[in-house]
Amino acid sequence: MWLQVRLYLLLGLMFALVYGLIVGVSAAVGYTNFIFYAVLAFVLVGIQYLVGPAIVGWTMKVKYVSEQEAPELHRMIEELARAAGIPKPRVGISRVGIPNAFAFGRYMGDARVCVTEGILRLLSKDELRAVLGHEISHIKHRDMTLITLLSVIPMICWYVAWGLMWSRGDSNRSGSYAALIGIGAFLLYFITNLLVLYASRIREYYADLGSVRVGNAPHNLATALYKLVYGNARMPKEALKQAEGLKAFFVNDPSRAWNEIKELRQIDLDMSGTIDSSELMALRTKDIRVNSADKLMEIFSTHPNMLKRIKHLSSLTGG
Repeated sequence: MWLQVRLYLLLGLMFALVYGLIVGVSAAVGYTNFIFYAVLAFVLVGIQYLVGPAIVGWTMKVKYVSEQEAPELHRMIEELARAAGIPKPRVGISRVGIPNAFAFGRYMGDARVCVTEGILRLLSKDELRAVLGHEISHIKHRDMTLITLLSVIPMICWYVAWGLMWSRGDSNRSGSYAALIGIGAFLLYFITNLLVLYASRIREYYADLGSVRVGNAPHNLATALYKLVYGNARMPKEALKQAEGLKAFFVNDPSRAWNEIKELRQIDLDMSGTIDSSELMALRTKDIRVNSADKLMEIFSTHPNMLKRIKHLSSLTGG
């Protein structure tokens, strides 16, 4: 419930900021310029919305597989989709070594769930099922569309800032007002970008919750996340760069894996390489330590700090 409240408050704040920007631009140059920038932003996002799935599939070397080619994967995704009450998405395997999974598409009927070859080699069936439940939850909550629409707001701020900061206006005075509003729009661009990232982090928590709700044990998802961090940390830098622009789609952020390994040692008490139900249960009453650098890094990330994320999973355990 608190996750939903935070998202609604965030949406309200985002639209309040845009309303303030509209008022400021109207006072400086009238509605015409603002409408032009808004339409341009929506057109660009619309193009991204239409061609985005093809770009993701091409970049991640996705091969869509039939039930005969990957029966176990199809079975898990079909069962999870049924439990979530959504149509079964297309199933694909990404021919990259980075262990991860992702969901994308233009709308629910166009959704695709893909796993990399790396994750198939890394996780057990229960752990993989928990990760797939996370991706199915993203589709159910229309997170792909939500983040795409939210990303329009920073884009509008950027175009307004760019146009007004160099505006001369009808007089020096009006030009100065326009430039000041342009600077304000640029600050809003920075702030709204951070808010979009915050929305993305909220959706990750919510997708973890969704995976549990479709029948996956929290400790299986926690172990999967733990293994993904170690698996990503073992990958060469060249492989990680390949997916740098698409990490927002992934279950975790591969580029932060090395930093997260040190923190996760606080959880794996028996150093078994997994997080069992008793370890996750113990985390419910344990204080976690996240250093200042990692807290700052989280602000500029699409994904929550992994230690905090697994701590959240501990609150979903029974007992």
